[in-house]
Amino acid sequence: QVQLVESGGGLVQAGGSLRLSCASPSGLAFSMYAMGWFRQGPEKDRDIVASISRTGSNTIYADSVKGRFTISRDSAKNTVYLQMNSLKPEDTAVYYCAARLSGSAGSTYYTRNDYHFWGQGTQVTVSS
Repeated sequence: QVQLVESGGGLVQAGGSLRLSCASPSGLAFSMYAMGWFRQGPEKDRDIVASISRTGSNTIYADSVKGRFTISRDSAKNTVYLQMNSLKPEDTAVYYCAARLSGSAGSTYYTRNDYHFWGQGTQVTVSS
């Protein structure tokens, strides 16, 4: 059973920063997986925030976070990160990490159905 464990969420004031981490303690063959971060606000759908290809060569971002959030990965640590800067109250959501087995080194993936494994989520709350 593949496990993904998110950490780093919390309460922050608007304009502040947080860094989320997603690790795989179950020994996921990390380098074979494209990774994504999604978020789900109250009474909203779970939407893509960012995705990174399995080699880290390509990334994509939701328009709402471009220029503020950065996704990265450290294959030696089997961890993917989401650096979130200039946070806004509308960024408040549960943030989920997801993994997709990817045969393509450079592919990124946009939708929930593209991903095979999910973490349990971490709450991010941005106060105004």
